[in-house]
Amino acid sequence: MAFHPRAWFSRKTLRKDAVAGVILGIEAVPDGLAAGLLAGVNPLAGLYGYLFGMVGAAALTSSAFMAVQATSAMALVVSDAQLGTLPDPDRGLFTLAILTGIVMVVAGLLRGGRLISFVPTAVMTGFVTAIGVNIVLGQLSNFTGYQAQGPNRLLKTIDVFLHVGQWSIPSLVVGAISVLVIVVLLPTRVGSMGLVIAVVLGSVVAVVLNTWVTSTVVLLRDIVEVPRGLPAPVLPSIADAPALLIPALSLAFIGLVQGAAVSAGIPTADGKRADANRDFLGQGLGNVVSGLFQGMPVGGSMSGSSLIVQAGAKTRLSLFIAGAVMAVLVFVAADLVSFVAMPALAGLLMVVGWRAVKPSRIYSVVKSGALPTAIMGVTFGLTLIIPLQFAVLVGVGLGVILYVAEQSNSVRVRAVHLAGDGRMRESDPPAVVPPGEVLVLQPYGSLFFASAPVFERQLPDVSRESSGAVVIVRLRGTDEIGLSHVEVLRRFAHELRDADSTLKVVASEERVIAHLAAGGLTADIGEDNVYRGSEWVGEGLRRAYADALTEIGA
Repeated sequence: MAFHPRAWFSRKTLRKDAVAGVILGIEAVPDGLAAGLLAGVNPLAGLYGYLFGMVGAAALTSSAFMAVQATSAMALVVSDAQLGTLPDPDRGLFTLAILTGIVMVVAGLLRGGRLISFVPTAVMTGFVTAIGVNIVLGQLSNFTGYQAQGPNRLLKTIDVFLHVGQWSIPSLVVGAISVLVIVVLLPTRVGSMGLVIAVVLGSVVAVVLNTWVTSTVVLLRDIVEVPRGLPAPVLPSIADAPALLIPALSLAFIGLVQGAAVSAGIPTADGKRADANRDFLGQGLGNVVSGLFQGMPVGGSMSGSSLIVQAGAKTRLSLFIAGAVMAVLVFVAADLVSFVAMPALAGLLMVVGWRAVKPSRIYSVVKSGALPTAIMGVTFGLTLIIPLQFAVLVGVGLGVILYVAEQSNSVRVRAVHLAGDGRMRESDPPAVVPPGEVLVLQPYGSLFFASAPVFERQLPDVSRESSGAVVIVRLRGTDEIGLSHVEVLRRFAHELRDADSTLKVVASEERVIAHLAAGGLTADIGEDNVYRGSEWVGEGLRRAYADALTEIGA
């Protein structure tokens, strides 16, 4: 990637970039802490992930306004990664970020951007919806002040509601105030800055309540010491890498999917389409930098990217300014940051989780059919009850199953009728091959192995009366044919031969012709019954049709 100074800095755009960077930098402080809280790690790891991940990624991403941050979905995967079982959980977290970055870089180098399009909407809708529900359920303990017990979020939620009497009223008040402020301010011109105002106001209320009541509201300083200054770099733990590989793959997948959404939805500075593979590289570098400086895994954030665009950013300099603002706040306002109230952050996260549930998307999947709905439901259920790193991989597997199922059912066979004036007409094929006639069949759809049974069921039956017929199967537009389909055609050819009829095949692609020979069909029907199409549409079919008419004596 060539360095173009004017693409990174211009006096004409400096003011707007500075304003946008300041807004994002301020807003990212409570967001980063909330991400760390959601991940169940030191909240400062979320803050450092926002700072270093965003700055590191901005140096390489194709999308000039892609804000790479610790997203909610990635935070939940970190929460389920069982870092507490490692000898040094903190170092394991940093290692996980670096390993995730390496996977992303490899995906970018292998040009894996095109693979994202294979993730079905049903899988993503079920996953994102469950993520939203998980976020809300995962913050009930911090919101109510009761530390729930249970092996997963569902059982912890049940435990929370079974112990209503042990809820902390001050914590509820702080959380409720934060949620109310966010809901009121988000639709106004204040917008995302309402998140900052809500956390500040909720924390102020928490400090006041802590001086009046004995049941204290938990503050950030009660959980961790907030240092004044930036963290020193650390090295990853190579010994932890094998145990962290599956979570890293899941995190990389989520980050890349979310990053692809940002690439498609956020405009580039020059208006051109973003390069998803370069964005992968940028996110990978952001994760490596985040891990080296004690941050958690990060990925492309639609909310952060949208915020900086709406704030008027003109170049990627705005992202570096945002990082600088965060660094200044860590240096100057570390003491104030330590007073952030946990119920206020929990309220922020619960609003984020609620907004992630999109009923319109769910309804769209339901309308698309029973199979996509079932896939969405299974993905949703698994994401709620099993660790997210496995739920992500299962979701990918379900996506493959859905793709195979849809492709296998998309095959359609039509009968083609050639008129004397050169026109062609299509109709449904007859139920039985008619005797003494030429029947032209045209399959549409993907002829790969899983669709072979559907293809065979749509072929006309061959009866004892189907004698003296010639059936032409036209494979025009078919780029590849599986050997299972070749076997179907071989059985069809044998049935026709037993009825004293003939099968001819017209194909245009050399690969298809080669597969017909490899599968034994060419030997069965004879090379003279395999017609090669040309650049002239219909030329090969007309030759085969003319020969067929001669054979039946028409």
